[in-house]
Amino acid sequence: MQLRYVFSETRTGLRRNVSMTIALIVTIFVSLTLVGVGILLQAQATKAERYWGSRLQITVFLCTQNSNAPQCANGAADVAQKQAVEDILANHPEVASYRFQNQQEAYDVWRRVYLGKDKTEQDILSRVSVTDMPESYWVTLKDPQKYQGVEAAVAGMDGVSKVQDLRSVLDPIYKFLNGMKIGALSVAVFLLLAAVLQVANTIRLAAFARRREIGIMRLVGAGNLYIQLPFVMETLVAGLIGVTLAALTICGLMAFYVYGTYFGMQAGLRSSTIVDWIDWWDAAYAIGGIAILGVLLTVIPTLVMSRKYLKV
Repeated sequence: MQLRYVFSETRTGLRRNVSMTIALIVTIFVSLTLVGVGILLQAQATKAERYWGSRLQITVFLCTQNSNAPQCANGAADVAQKQAVEDILANHPEVASYRFQNQQEAYDVWRRVYLGKDKTEQDILSRVSVTDMPESYWVTLKDPQKYQGVEAAVAGMDGVSKVQDLRSVLDPIYKFLNGMKIGALSVAVFLLLAAVLQVANTIRLAAFARRREIGIMRLVGAGNLYIQLPFVMETLVAGLIGVTLAALTICGLMAFYVYGTYFGMQAGLRSSTIVDWIDWWDAAYAIGGIAILGVLLTVIPTLVMSRKYLKV
């Protein structure tokens, strides 16, 4: 097989179909970028669930004098009620450990979290006293996914104001990440379909432009692969350019938004420690995935379509 002919025909084909090639590159670039973003969002959701899952606790808040729950009708929780809660927590099979937080500790935590500098927040802070804060038990579970049993065991007990599970706080975050991932991948699917159709249209136009040469090659006994290879090379070049642009975009998103390494500043998402953020290994995995997809997206449709359009 004369590789010089293959490369010459590839260059000729790219020059003849510049507009179609550019359109194919842009379509592949945008679709693969969205696929890569979807993969990164999936990795972030997994890391967040693993990070928060290992730290999720159930908080059992006891009654104060101001609690209005039905089980707090007798006022603040007394010693007997606290002991009853501790007995359940100490013997429950889902509980790994628990700790008691008194009113002073709760007040100190509240001050650290909510202390503000403006006058309104200072006024609110000055009106809250230690006795306004509820005592609580912070329960660590053996399996963060198995919490219903202990929650049902203590909820509604005399002296227990409410039982709080952090999943109620984290669920909107999980739903947001999953929604972003599904949205990115859904749009990517439509764009990938558009890229396949673009490849087919490119092959059709290229085959029409070279129908005379293809007919001559058929007459001299050229094999299918020899005729198809220039077309495969054309779409593969477009695909590789699209993959490269998508990979650079993902690297840019990681550098600017995740690591924040721009203008000498460290202001990216990883500057926050509220969750385990995605890293360059996750980006490498996403880039590897879109690279494989990009090659398959161009080579397979080209081989299939060329068999149809090269029958002259």
